[in-house]
Amino acid sequence: MKKLKHMLSEWPHGAVFSSHYLRQKGIKAEHLKRYRKSGWIVNVARGAYKLAGDHIDWMGAVYGLQQEKNVHIGGKTALELKGYGHFITFSLRTVFLYSSTHKTLPRWFKNNDWGVKIHFSYLHLFQVEIKDSYTRYDHNSLNLKISAPERAFLEMLSHIPQKQSFDEAMKIMESLTTLRPELIQRLLELCRSIKVKRLFLYMAEKHNHFWFSHLDLSRIDLGRGNRSIVKNGLFNKKYRITVPGEFEN
Repeated sequence: MKKLKHMLSEWPHGAVFSSHYLRQKGIKAEHLKRYRKSGWIVNVARGAYKLAGDHIDWMGAVYGLQQEKNVHIGGKTALELKGYGHFITFSLRTVFLYSSTHKTLPRWFKNNDWGVKIHFSYLHLFQVEIKDSYTRYDHNSLNLKISAPERAFLEMLSHIPQKQSFDEAMKIMESLTTLRPELIQRLLELCRSIKVKRLFLYMAEKHNHFWFSHLDLSRIDLGRGNRSIVKNGLFNKKYRITVPGEFEN
């Protein structure tokens, strides 16, 4: 009973916890069965639980996922949560999750419908982990790990053109007026993707943000050869990428 009281006192409202996580906290399978029969907790998926009476959304599921996996909210979703998206909604949309250490998600998470489309990427975008490139997002009583805008935009660029349009990325870049040049510099120097680095610098220069002038491009490896980003585009000689014609005219 003491373990139950302690568990319930530390269980944030709106959070989903897996049986695996709860076992790590000393809650055995027979305890969970007893707690379910007593009406204190309820199954929301096979191997996952919530407090009785709680409303659960995708953030509550991601919060539980983050207790056991090195996964973060990033890309376009992180930018939307920070107010940079053009069409911000919290339902019927795609949520972008990333991890550089885990290639799969647990069954309780990926096999359940959390009300949104989950797009998970194993994305080893940077040579080393950069702690400053993350921030926190508070959702009711939950504190979630998400990408800072500087990192989130680079993650979003990795999906062009398959899952992200060039035009929308340009519109979002227009609003990124307060990025931190020191962090951008580190991210670009450590970024593994030539395509992402070239796209980022092209878009930043087009919008002439103040922080762009503080970047030292000589320290950023932009690779060799040309990159075809969009079909039937125009070639930008400086960054050696093909882009939609309206941005080059």
